[in-house]
Amino acid sequence: MDKKAKKILFSTYWKNGWIDSKDRVINPEDFEYAKSKGLMFEPFSISHDECILSIVNFVGDISREQIAKGFLSSLTSRRLDLRSSLSSYSIAKHIPAHQYTPVISGTSYKEGIATSHSYTCSICRDVQYGVVGAETYVNTDLNVLNFERIKWGGVRHGNILYILFDLEQFNNTDIPEPTSDDILCFKEILKTIENSEPEDYPSTLEKRLATVIKSSKTERQILIEILASMGVLKPSHYDRPRRGKNDWVFAEYWRGEDKYSREAIGEYFGKYIQL
Repeated sequence: MDKKAKKILFSTYWKNGWIDSKDRVINPEDFEYAKSKGLMFEPFSISHDECILSIVNFVGDISREQIAKGFLSSLTSRRLDLRSSLSSYSIAKHIPAHQYTPVISGTSYKEGIATSHSYTCSICRDVQYGVVGAETYVNTDLNVLNFERIKWGGVRHGNILYILFDLEQFNNTDIPEPTSDDILCFKEILKTIENSEPEDYPSTLEKRLATVIKSSKTERQILIEILASMGVLKPSHYDRPRRGKNDWVFAEYWRGEDKYSREAIGEYFGKYIQL
Protein backbone atom coordinates (compact mmCIF):
# COMPACT_ATOMS: atom_id res chain seq x y z
CA MET A 1 0.00 0.00 0.00
CA ASP A 2 1.48 3.32 -1.08
CA LYS A 3 2.38 5.24 2.10
CA LYS A 4 1.93 8.71 0.59
CA ALA A 5 -1.49 7.84 -0.81
CA LYS A 6 -2.55 6.33 2.51
CA LYS A 7 -1.43 9.50 4.34
CA ILE A 8 -3.48 11.64 1.95
CA LEU A 9 -6.54 9.48 2.51
CA PHE A 10 -6.19 9.45 6.28
CA SER A 11 -5.46 13.17 6.62
CA THR A 12 -8.67 13.93 4.73
CA TYR A 13 -10.84 12.37 7.42
CA TRP A 14 -8.84 12.09 10.63
CA LYS A 15 -6.74 14.28 12.89
CA ASN A 16 -6.89 13.05 16.49
CA GLY A 17 -10.52 12.29 15.68
CA TRP A 18 -12.95 12.79 12.81
CA ILE A 19 -12.54 15.96 10.75
CA ASP A 20 -15.91 17.63 10.32
CA SER A 21 -17.25 17.34 6.76
CA LYS A 22 -17.27 21.14 6.33
CA ASP A 23 -13.56 21.27 7.22
CA ARG A 24 -12.39 18.52 4.87
CA VAL A 25 -10.06 19.92 2.24
CA ILE A 26 -7.89 18.00 -0.21
CA ASN A 27 -5.43 19.35 -2.72
CA PRO A 28 -6.49 18.25 -6.27
CA GLU A 29 -2.97 17.01 -6.99
CA ASP A 30 -2.98 14.95 -3.80
CA PHE A 31 -6.36 13.51 -4.71
CA GLU A 32 -5.16 12.52 -8.19
CA TYR A 33 -2.06 10.89 -6.68
CA ALA A 34 -4.08 8.86 -4.15
CA LYS A 35 -6.54 7.93 -6.88
CA SER A 36 -3.72 6.74 -9.14
CA LYS A 37 -2.61 4.41 -6.33
CA GLY A 38 -6.12 2.99 -5.91
CA LEU A 39 -6.79 4.49 -2.48
CA MET A 40 -9.17 7.35 -3.39
CA PHE A 41 -12.07 7.44 -5.80
CA GLU A 42 -14.48 9.72 -7.63
CA PRO A 43 -18.06 9.97 -6.31
CA PHE A 44 -19.90 6.76 -7.12
CA SER A 45 -23.52 6.08 -8.09
CA ILE A 46 -25.27 2.73 -8.44
CA SER A 47 -28.76 1.30 -8.11
CA HIS A 48 -29.68 -1.39 -5.59
CA ASP A 49 -30.27 -3.92 -8.36
CA GLU A 50 -26.91 -3.24 -10.02
CA CYS A 51 -25.20 -3.46 -6.63
CA ILE A 52 -26.75 -6.84 -5.82
CA LEU A 53 -25.87 -8.25 -9.24
CA SER A 54 -22.25 -7.19 -8.81
CA ILE A 55 -22.10 -8.69 -5.29
CA VAL A 56 -23.41 -12.02 -6.55
CA ASN A 57 -20.80 -12.02 -9.32
CA PHE A 58 -17.94 -11.22 -6.92
CA VAL A 59 -18.96 -14.04 -4.58
CA GLY A 60 -18.62 -16.39 -7.53
CA ASP A 61 -15.13 -15.08 -8.32
CA ILE A 62 -13.68 -15.17 -4.78
CA SER A 63 -13.03 -18.40 -2.90
CA ARG A 64 -13.58 -19.04 0.78
CA GLU A 65 -9.93 -20.06 0.98
CA GLN A 66 -8.80 -16.62 -0.24
CA ILE A 67 -11.02 -14.91 2.32
CA ALA A 68 -9.69 -17.05 5.18
CA LYS A 69 -6.12 -16.43 4.07
CA GLY A 70 -6.71 -12.67 3.96
CA PHE A 71 -8.30 -12.57 7.40
CA LEU A 72 -5.58 -14.63 9.07
CA SER A 73 -2.76 -12.69 7.43
CA SER A 74 -4.23 -9.48 8.86
CA LEU A 75 -3.86 -10.50 12.48
CA THR A 76 -0.20 -9.66 13.08
CA SER A 77 0.39 -7.42 10.05
CA ARG A 78 -2.62 -5.23 10.97
CA ARG A 79 -3.66 -5.10 7.32
CA LEU A 80 -7.19 -4.41 8.48
CA ASP A 81 -8.53 -4.01 4.95
CA LEU A 82 -7.90 -7.73 4.46
CA ARG A 83 -9.71 -8.51 7.72
CA SER A 84 -12.87 -6.71 6.63
CA SER A 85 -13.52 -8.98 3.68
CA LEU A 86 -14.41 -11.94 5.90
CA SER A 87 -17.55 -10.13 7.01
CA SER A 88 -18.45 -8.87 3.53
CA TYR A 89 -17.98 -12.26 1.92
CA SER A 90 -19.85 -14.27 4.53
CA ILE A 91 -22.83 -11.90 4.37
CA ALA A 92 -22.72 -11.77 0.57
CA LYS A 93 -22.85 -15.57 0.39
CA HIS A 94 -26.40 -15.39 1.76
CA ILE A 95 -27.65 -12.55 -0.46
CA PRO A 96 -29.75 -13.90 -3.34
CA ALA A 97 -30.05 -12.19 -6.71
CA HIS A 98 -33.12 -9.97 -6.36
CA GLN A 99 -34.70 -6.62 -7.14
CA TYR A 100 -35.31 -3.81 -4.70
CA THR A 101 -38.37 -4.55 -2.58
CA PRO A 102 -39.06 -1.57 -0.32
CA VAL A 103 -40.20 -1.82 3.28
CA ILE A 104 -40.45 0.90 5.92
CA SER A 105 -37.37 0.92 8.14
CA GLY A 106 -38.09 4.03 10.19
CA THR A 107 -40.66 6.77 10.76
CA SER A 108 -40.28 10.41 11.77
CA TYR A 109 -42.93 11.99 13.96
CA LYS A 110 -43.95 15.55 14.83
CA GLU A 111 -46.36 16.05 17.70
CA GLY A 112 -47.31 12.41 17.50
CA ILE A 113 -48.07 12.49 13.77
CA ALA A 114 -46.00 10.53 11.24
CA THR A 115 -44.35 12.99 8.86
CA SER A 116 -42.04 10.78 6.80
CA HIS A 117 -40.72 7.25 6.39
CA SER A 118 -37.33 5.80 5.54
CA TYR A 119 -37.06 2.61 3.53
CA THR A 120 -34.78 -0.37 3.02
CA CYS A 121 -34.96 -3.48 0.85
CA SER A 122 -36.94 -6.16 2.66
CA ILE A 123 -35.02 -8.99 1.00
CA CYS A 124 -31.66 -7.52 2.06
CA ARG A 125 -33.03 -6.93 5.56
CA ASP A 126 -34.19 -10.52 5.89
CA VAL A 127 -30.82 -11.97 4.85
CA GLN A 128 -29.36 -11.18 8.26
CA TYR A 129 -29.92 -8.73 11.08
CA GLY A 130 -27.91 -5.59 10.33
CA VAL A 131 -28.00 -5.83 6.52
CA VAL A 132 -29.46 -2.78 4.75
CA GLY A 133 -30.00 -1.88 1.11
CA ALA A 134 -31.11 1.49 -0.26
CA GLU A 135 -32.89 1.84 -3.60
CA THR A 136 -30.09 3.99 -5.04
CA TYR A 137 -26.68 5.30 -4.04
CA VAL A 138 -25.98 8.68 -5.65
CA ASN A 139 -22.56 10.39 -5.65
CA THR A 140 -21.49 8.28 -2.68
CA ASP A 141 -18.15 9.01 -1.04
CA LEU A 142 -16.22 5.75 -1.38
CA ASN A 143 -13.18 7.39 0.18
CA VAL A 144 -14.65 7.45 3.67
CA LEU A 145 -15.54 3.77 3.26
CA ASN A 146 -11.96 3.03 2.27
CA PHE A 147 -10.62 5.07 5.18
CA GLU A 148 -12.77 3.09 7.65
CA ARG A 149 -11.80 -0.16 5.95
CA ILE A 150 -8.06 0.47 6.21
CA LYS A 151 -8.04 2.11 9.65
CA TRP A 152 -10.37 -0.22 11.54
CA GLY A 153 -11.37 -3.10 9.26
CA GLY A 154 -14.58 -1.42 8.14
CA VAL A 155 -17.54 -0.01 10.02
CA ARG A 156 -20.61 -0.39 7.80
CA HIS A 157 -20.38 -4.11 7.21
CA GLY A 158 -24.11 -4.61 6.67
CA ASN A 159 -24.43 -1.92 4.00
CA ILE A 160 -24.65 -3.54 0.57
CA LEU A 161 -22.63 -0.75 -1.04
CA TYR A 162 -19.82 -1.33 1.45
CA ILE A 163 -20.01 -5.08 0.81
CA LEU A 164 -19.61 -4.49 -2.91
CA PHE A 165 -16.76 -2.01 -2.47
CA ASP A 166 -14.96 -4.25 0.01
CA LEU A 167 -15.17 -7.34 -2.19
CA GLU A 168 -14.04 -5.42 -5.26
CA GLN A 169 -10.98 -4.08 -3.45
CA PHE A 170 -10.18 -7.50 -2.02
CA ASN A 171 -10.44 -9.08 -5.46
CA ASN A 172 -7.82 -6.63 -6.76
CA THR A 173 -5.36 -7.25 -3.92
CA ASP A 174 -2.51 -9.75 -3.65
CA ILE A 175 -3.27 -11.83 -0.57
CA PRO A 176 -0.23 -12.94 1.49
CA GLU A 177 -0.01 -16.32 3.13
CA PRO A 178 -0.67 -16.25 6.88
CA THR A 179 2.38 -16.82 9.05
CA SER A 180 2.75 -19.18 11.98
CA ASP A 181 2.36 -16.13 14.24
CA ASP A 182 -0.96 -15.33 12.55
CA ILE A 183 -2.23 -18.86 13.17
CA LEU A 184 -1.06 -18.75 16.79
CA CYS A 185 -2.76 -15.37 17.28
CA PHE A 186 -6.06 -16.72 15.98
CA LYS A 187 -5.81 -19.75 18.23
CA GLU A 188 -5.29 -17.42 21.19
CA ILE A 189 -8.33 -15.40 20.15
CA LEU A 190 -10.42 -18.57 20.07
CA LYS A 191 -9.00 -19.66 23.43
CA THR A 192 -9.93 -16.31 24.93
CA ILE A 193 -13.47 -16.65 23.60
CA GLU A 194 -13.70 -20.21 24.92
CA ASN A 195 -12.59 -19.04 28.38
CA SER A 196 -15.24 -16.33 28.56
CA GLU A 197 -17.47 -16.28 31.61
CA PRO A 198 -21.10 -17.21 30.85
CA GLU A 199 -22.39 -13.70 31.57
CA ASP A 200 -19.72 -11.85 29.57
CA TYR A 201 -20.95 -9.22 27.12
CA PRO A 202 -19.13 -8.38 23.86
CA SER A 203 -17.54 -5.38 25.63
CA THR A 204 -15.97 -7.75 28.16
CA LEU A 205 -14.54 -9.89 25.38
CA GLU A 206 -13.09 -6.76 23.77
CA LYS A 207 -11.16 -6.00 26.94
CA ARG A 208 -9.92 -9.60 27.25
CA LEU A 209 -8.58 -9.52 23.70
CA ALA A 210 -6.36 -6.52 24.48
CA THR A 211 -3.59 -8.84 25.70
CA VAL A 212 -4.03 -11.28 22.81
CA ILE A 213 -3.77 -9.17 19.66
CA LYS A 214 -1.90 -5.94 19.00
CA SER A 215 -4.76 -3.53 18.38
CA SER A 216 -6.72 -0.46 19.41
CA LYS A 217 -10.05 -0.69 21.22
CA THR A 218 -11.94 0.12 18.02
CA GLU A 219 -10.01 -2.52 16.07
CA ARG A 220 -10.99 -5.14 18.65
CA GLN A 221 -14.61 -4.06 18.56
CA ILE A 222 -14.64 -4.40 14.78
CA LEU A 223 -12.88 -7.76 15.00
CA ILE A 224 -15.67 -8.99 17.28
CA GLU A 225 -18.31 -7.61 14.91
CA ILE A 226 -16.64 -9.40 11.98
CA LEU A 227 -16.57 -12.72 13.84
CA ALA A 228 -20.19 -12.24 14.85
CA SER A 229 -21.34 -11.30 11.36
CA MET A 230 -19.97 -14.54 9.89
CA GLY A 231 -21.25 -16.82 12.65
CA VAL A 232 -18.18 -17.54 14.79
CA LEU A 233 -19.75 -15.58 17.64
CA LYS A 234 -23.30 -16.85 17.33
CA PRO A 235 -25.94 -16.11 20.00
CA SER A 236 -27.82 -19.15 21.23
CA HIS A 237 -30.91 -16.94 21.58
CA TYR A 238 -31.90 -13.31 21.15
CA ASP A 239 -34.21 -12.57 24.08
CA ARG A 240 -31.41 -10.96 26.09
CA PRO A 241 -31.28 -7.49 27.62
CA ARG A 242 -29.04 -4.78 26.20
CA ARG A 243 -26.54 -3.10 28.48
CA GLY A 244 -26.95 0.64 28.04
CA LYS A 245 -26.29 2.48 24.80
CA ASN A 246 -23.74 0.80 22.54
CA ASP A 247 -22.73 0.41 18.91
CA TRP A 248 -22.86 -3.38 18.66
CA VAL A 249 -24.76 -4.71 15.66
CA PHE A 250 -23.96 -8.33 14.84
CA ALA A 251 -22.52 -9.11 18.29
CA GLU A 252 -25.36 -7.44 20.22
CA TYR A 253 -26.85 -10.65 21.63
CA TRP A 254 -23.71 -12.78 22.00
CA ARG A 255 -22.79 -13.74 25.56
CA GLY A 256 -19.82 -15.61 26.99
CA GLU A 257 -21.84 -18.79 27.46
CA ASP A 258 -22.19 -19.03 23.66
CA LYS A 259 -18.41 -19.48 23.20
CA TYR A 260 -17.70 -19.86 19.47
CA SER A 261 -19.07 -21.94 16.61
CA ARG A 262 -16.78 -24.80 15.73
CA GLU A 263 -18.81 -25.33 12.60
CA ALA A 264 -18.06 -21.81 11.33
CA ILE A 265 -14.36 -22.18 12.20
CA GLY A 266 -14.18 -25.46 10.33
CA GLU A 267 -16.02 -24.05 7.34
CA TYR A 268 -13.62 -21.15 6.84
CA PHE A 269 -10.42 -22.03 8.68
CA GLY A 270 -10.28 -25.83 8.64
CA LYS A 271 -7.12 -25.73 6.55
CA TYR A 272 -5.31 -23.81 9.29
CA ILE A 273 -7.06 -24.63 12.57
CA GLN A 274 -7.73 -28.13 13.82
CA LEU A 275 -10.21 -28.12 16.70
